[in-house]
Amino acid sequence: MTAILPVNYRSDILPEYRDTPVGLLLEYHNLERALGSGPGRQLLIGMCMDSRHALRIPPDFAFVLRTAGANMRDNEFRISFAIAVGGVRTIVLIAHTDCAMAHVARLHDEFVVGLVEHAGWDTARAEKHFAESVPKFSIDDEVDFVMREAHRLRTLYPRVTVVPLLYRVEDDLLYQLKAE
Repeated sequence: MTAILPVNYRSDILPEYRDTPVGLLLEYHNLERALGSGPGRQLLIGMCMDSRHALRIPPDFAFVLRTAGANMRDNEFRISFAIAVGGVRTIVLIAHTDCAMAHVARLHDEFVVGLVEHAGWDTARAEKHFAESVPKFSIDDEVDFVMREAHRLRTLYPRVTVVPLLYRVEDDLLYQLKAE
């Protein structure tokens, strides 16, 4: 079970995140902290490519990697580069509510027709692409997925702090996730 914790006040930020890049992210986005200079790019934010959400952060605050469902699979080199060369010491993974990747299997017909009509693919190629990709990129529940993905990245990068968060499209706020 995962607790979803709001951040309406600075005191709501979990103690382990206060005065860290994660705490600053929560303050900038949820609490409208003045957009001054941050700690530099010590932070990598992995989030969904969904256009319904944008973070309120200062320029040069973080590297941002946007992928469908905030799924970081096949992005390990990019993440490794940000850590090894870019100085990243913290990764924040942001899932969001109402993510299309949580029900992508139901979008089969729309996907195939869209590739045929808009990309010029033939139906067989679009069908094959969908069938091969859905098992790799679909997620179940957004919160469960981001918790598992955070665990996977912690295992891959044991000296890097990896923090899962939830963006609620209903109120445009970030929520902390804590395993219970």
